[in-house]
Order: sequence, then C-alpha cells, then structure tokens
Amino acid sequence: MAHDAWPVVLLPGGVLPAQLAYGALLAVLGDEVDARVKDLEMYASETVPPAGYTLEAEVEGILRTADDAGFEAFHLVGYSAGGASSLAFAARHPDRLRSLALLEPAWAGRTGQSAEEAAVHDRLRSISELPPDEIMPAFVKLQLAPTAEPPPPPSGPAPPWMASRVAALRVFPGVLAAYELDLGVLRHFDRPVYFALGARSNPDLYGRIAERLGATFPDFTLDVYAERHHFDPPHRIEPARLAAALRRLWARAESRAR
Repeated sequence: MAHDAWPVVLLPGGVLPAQLAYGALLAVLGDEVDARVKDLEMYASETVPPAGYTLEAEVEGILRTADDAGFEAFHLVGYSAGGASSLAFAARHPDRLRSLALLEPAWAGRTGQSAEEAAVHDRLRSISELPPDEIMPAFVKLQLAPTAEPPPPPSGPAPPWMASRVAALRVFPGVLAAYELDLGVLRHFDRPVYFALGARSNPDLYGRIAERLGATFPDFTLDVYAERHHFDPPHRIEPARLAAALRRLWARAESRAR
C-alpha cells in the first residue's frame, strides 16, 4: 500500500456481497487506495434484518469501520442500498467525510420526492406481498428503464447468501420509508459529491434522485453512463472509467482540504 493511499470505505447494494461487487474496481485502483469494503449491517446476523434494525445501524456500521481503520476523515463510496446508507451517514457525520460518491443510491429521503419517485417506492414496498420466487424478478424489473432488458437469471444453484437477499427485499423499502434524512445538513455539505447514473436505469427513481440531490449538494457532479443500468453498474462493468472519475473526485477533495 502506498504511503499516501486514499482512505476509502465502500458499501455494496442489497444483493451482491461487498467483495464480489467491488472486486473489479479495486483491481483497477490497486495500492492507490487504503480500502475497507464493508457488507451491509442488514446481513450481520442470521436474522434478516436483525432485531430492531433501522438505517441507523448502517450509519453506525460505517462509523465503526472507519474508526477501526484509523480513518479520521475518509472517502465514502456507496451503491444502491449502500448509497442510501452513505447519504444517511453524510447527514449524521459530515465532518468525517472527505468526499461522497453515490452509485445510484436507492433512496434520498422523502422530502421533495416527485409523484413519480414516490410511486416507485410504493411499488417497491408492495413487492413484500409477492410469493418468494416472484420478489427478485419484480425488484429487478422495477430498477430498469422500460426499454431496458433485465439481465438473465443466473445459471446453476443459487448461492447460499441469496435467501437472505430475498428476505431483505421484503423489509428494506419500509426501513427507508421510516427514516428521516436531514436534507438541511446535506445542503451545507461542502465536500465534493459524485453521482454515477445509468441511462438505462429507471428514470423515475434514479434520475429523479439525481435531480433532487443535484439541487441539494453545493458541489455535485453528475456522470451519466449511457450503456449502464442498475444491474450492470460501472463499478463492475466499467471499472476503469469509474476509477478515473473517483481519482478526480478524491484529488479535488484533498486539494480543497489543504
């Protein structure tokens, strides 16, 4: 590891485990980063979600990971559910962050939601009522633009962690709906924020979130990936391009902090 490696915490979405999600990106970044790749607290026990789970558990998990790593201030990268958790962390502990990178966060609070975005979240919550074998296909379809083809289902037996992911999809949308995100803090967040948006993702969810956050954060960069959607995200499919964008973000954050 380089002596001046960037301190980074990376959070995955609600499906792939963290190491699988970020392996390609970390291979490109190499020893440029002192990285902590962290799975969601939702999967930290045999019960999904753990008893009493709220999004505050993810905030505390990020804080604990940074403290254990000795990161006084660090760069935070979050995708989907991990992006929602990263927003909650930025609102609670803005002084601990050097920058924030959001890869299609699943949620950005209720305040200011358009009718279209709110309708998508209502449909996400209704997924919990479906039979177990219908939950994941319905969830995947809802993340995509109407013209985007969903990825083919994986071949072979499901990995052992998949059952917990289906259980999480039953409850996580409701967990997000119950959490109060303090947009007032985010309006005064003076670190640079990067948002990666797939042009083939559901525009009424991720496009609307990008628009709202662009009007919230003082220093906000939107980067649109024309061929990507929520299930072939840039950290897996275009890691070199995303790594270059993150290097620019982190370098700008470090130069401003001097």
